[in-house]
Amino acid sequence: MKSIRLVVVLIIGLSIWACNSSKFGRIAEGAHQIGEYHKAIEKYKKANRKEKDRNKRTENYFAIAECYRYIGEYDLAAMHYKLAIRRKYPDPIALLHNAEMLRATQEYEDALENYRIYLDSVPSDPEALKGIQAIKMTQDWLENPTRHIVNGIRELNSRSSDYMPVFVGGRDNEIIFTSTRKAATGKKKSMITGEDYADLFRGQFDVQRQKWAEPQLVDINMVVNTGDEEGAATLSANGDQMFFTRCRYDKSMDMGAEIYATSQSRASWSQPIKIQLMGDSIITAHPALSPDGSKLYFVSDKMGGFGGKDIYVAEKSGGAYKNPVNLGPTINTAGDEIFPFVRDNGELYFSSNYHLGMGGYDIFVATENDEGRWEVANMGSPINSPADDFGISYVTDKNQGMFSSNRKGSFAGSDDIYSFVVPPKIYQLTGEIFNKETGNKLQGATVRIIGTDGTYLKMRGQNGKFQMKLKPEVEYIIAGFKDGFLNDKVRETTVGLDDSKDFRVELFLTPTDAPIRIDNINYEFAKWDLLPESKVALDSLVSILELNATIIIELMSHTDHIGSDQANSELSQKRAQSVVDYLIEKGINPQRLVAKGYGETWPKKITRKMAKQYGFLKRNNVLTEEFINGLETQAQKDMARQINRRTEFRVLSTDFHETFEPENLK
Repeated sequence: MKSIRLVVVLIIGLSIWACNSSKFGRIAEGAHQIGEYHKAIEKYKKANRKEKDRNKRTENYFAIAECYRYIGEYDLAAMHYKLAIRRKYPDPIALLHNAEMLRATQEYEDALENYRIYLDSVPSDPEALKGIQAIKMTQDWLENPTRHIVNGIRELNSRSSDYMPVFVGGRDNEIIFTSTRKAATGKKKSMITGEDYADLFRGQFDVQRQKWAEPQLVDINMVVNTGDEEGAATLSANGDQMFFTRCRYDKSMDMGAEIYATSQSRASWSQPIKIQLMGDSIITAHPALSPDGSKLYFVSDKMGGFGGKDIYVAEKSGGAYKNPVNLGPTINTAGDEIFPFVRDNGELYFSSNYHLGMGGYDIFVATENDEGRWEVANMGSPINSPADDFGISYVTDKNQGMFSSNRKGSFAGSDDIYSFVVPPKIYQLTGEIFNKETGNKLQGATVRIIGTDGTYLKMRGQNGKFQMKLKPEVEYIIAGFKDGFLNDKVRETTVGLDDSKDFRVELFLTPTDAPIRIDNINYEFAKWDLLPESKVALDSLVSILELNATIIIELMSHTDHIGSDQANSELSQKRAQSVVDYLIEKGINPQRLVAKGYGETWPKKITRKMAKQYGFLKRNNVLTEEFINGLETQAQKDMARQINRRTEFRVLSTDFHETFEPENLK
């Protein structure tokens, strides 16, 4: 990430390689030591063209790779680590760093091989194990992307680095961002990256042209933008106050990164004032205001932290931000945490090259739980990529915003600004209503939809169909009604769904003009006690009676023709009563239930559905003793008698209303 130069200088302590005999080698080592990586790379390469010592050249290749790694040129870093490894660079750290670069450039098989070879030399090293785990997680993130829609913004991006957009006043039509493009006022070349110094630019959306206009300098009066480097800004809620990072230089030394504040009045910025947060000798950068302005988050390399760069927060007191506090080990790590941003819902966003990620820097979101502890999550793909992703910001009250990345496809391979939006979740319900007996669409049925959010809708199906949009995080009951039919219902829920979904439901309404069979009601031979599997089947009848609370039914038990008429009649009556007793135990009002045993006197008439199920029977066949005896095989006769041994119910009336007798007062 080339833009990291705003804080990287003086932050990372580097060991000094053995002095090359050449002038270029000595200059390279000096530049490398103070973080002037671009200059160091040039000098190392010149030194290697004259260096005869093979070991010295190998050391230079490793040093070049390290410099490229620090400025985010991961592909070039991998190439030079490979050169060093081929020439037997003695420290296995080259293998580890090469694996990291290969992971960032999506060369996963080669990365895994380097991790494995490194682990042979340094068994159980946590960095290597974490890298292997990250590759596995990356595959999962890529295969299961989030709902974010990401697009590059060509009008805002240039062939130079463009990064860290923040929205003015929280609106989506104006941003301030950092860029090293040619229009910047700083004309010096950075010894760190080789690019021009950065400045702050303003981008505005042209409503008429429906595109972003050509970005302009935030100010042309050399008040905010100067000959030094400016960038990584944050704005107050109304956009009239700005905190930004400035890196000052003189001829003899790099003065590091500092945070400045300025206010805007009548389109002019006031003279920036340096914010004293950590003391003059400690680098501070990447400011981020909380939405109410009461807290200022920033990045620092203060001694005693958890890694190279940590995120701190200072609270406003007496008009100044004081007493900075490290956000702790849940946020900060042994690596670098940079570019914080606080959303209007209180979520903290930042980038890290150490938390488990896809490669390079990833963007993470941190939320505080009920106990006040941070919980950190990787934002996944497509917000993150194997390259560097950083500098995210949101539009106020909207699930959209912008961030920076140098991923594949970025303009000229530099840091670019990308937009993102999370489309609203859409839940579409489409339903069909059928006659359960015939399987045909049922005309004229009514549908009621009841939701846990208070939704209560009533609609009539059109040609047996209905549809509506559901709301997020709601449970629904969808029920179908029609005179002359039993009601039916289904349940659906949008609770916990992470994506849009089309719901398709089917309601089957059973006609009440004929007896309705209850399947799987079984008894032992010549007995009437319900078997366990019968009770399971009867529970579905309980649900029907609860859904159709106004019907009175007759429970009808039938036998086959085997046995005497009297014995079959008595047995069937007892079996019907056993069903009624079970339903009463389940809370069904006994006034809604009538038990009737029909013995063998009402043989079954075959329906269309049964004719499809039993190939030897036809619709409207009546299973009399004479018909059964005329069947071709014994198996068919046994099956027909079994069909006659059944429990059914029929609706006697649909006007039952529960009444409650008051208790007698004594």
